[in-house]
Amino acid sequence: MRIRPIALLSILGTALALPHAALADERMNLMLNWTPTADHAPLYYAKAQGWYEQAGINLSIEAGRGSAASAQRVGAGGAQVGIADLPTAMQARSKGADLKAVMVIYANSPQGFYWRKSAGIGSPRDFVGRKIGNPPGDAARLMWPAFAKKVGIDPSSVTFVNLSPQAKVAALKSKSVDIISDFYNEHDMKVRDFGDDLGFVAWRDVGVNVYGNSLVVNGAYLDAKPEVVHQFTATTQRAYEVCVKDFEPCLKALTDAASGLNPDNLRDQWGRIKQLMRDDTTTQVALGAFSPERVKADYDLVQSLIGLDKPLDPATLFTNEYLDTSVRMPAD
Repeated sequence: MRIRPIALLSILGTALALPHAALADERMNLMLNWTPTADHAPLYYAKAQGWYEQAGINLSIEAGRGSAASAQRVGAGGAQVGIADLPTAMQARSKGADLKAVMVIYANSPQGFYWRKSAGIGSPRDFVGRKIGNPPGDAARLMWPAFAKKVGIDPSSVTFVNLSPQAKVAALKSKSVDIISDFYNEHDMKVRDFGDDLGFVAWRDVGVNVYGNSLVVNGAYLDAKPEVVHQFTATTQRAYEVCVKDFEPCLKALTDAASGLNPDNLRDQWGRIKQLMRDDTTTQVALGAFSPERVKADYDLVQSLIGLDKPLDPATLFTNEYLDTSVRMPAD
């Protein structure tokens, strides 16, 4: 899978080198995986700086309802680009969705389960007979069979309770559910809320370290307008690089665009997100790059532990072609 060097926006926001005439006023809709949080800050920063506009892209950003909804929307052409975790995108592809991943945001799985130790839960083996609260479109629910089989319990031995993302912590506090799923981004806030009573397991620590949130593009759109996708991916990659170096301007862009966010929580989130963005491929090949070997391993895990409607060639699920090898994730 080749990665080609490309002309990019500089940190000061100068224009990309490709001609704008062919790209001017290209309307593009980006569907997030959920409501805006710290991991989306680079998108809002690049938009606020006018970088997408300078690249000839009129970008709108839409809140999402889970990775499954985003993958389905992009795969059907309802949005040109979106954010979805890679295994969910695989499952959507196997059902006929037309999409391809062009940049990984979470090189490590952000998924985790949280519980109260005082409820008598010491490890995932104690989940049997318990209630897990999470949204119905959440990637954790789709990937649950893989997690359950890895830890040695029957996937059908738990009950899922539908909750909005905002209601999960309150439900755990009120004991209406025993366990909640959530991204590692929010770990610090839960430590403050539950203290020593907090139980936690990261999926990556039990052998389910699949690629997480990734930028996915509608396949027909990619075929028709590869240079637009090139510009979008390059701009977004540069924005993540800038935010890794200095989050404060990106934080301001996010809080200006989305109300009701706590800046201190967002700073905590970003610290965790940087850990999740870092692996050997993003530090040695390019920020946002996929490892073909890891994609194949993720595919094999999903196929064997969850199942796919139709077999796929893992190499067709992603491309690194639109990333710049000079933009890399810092090693520490």
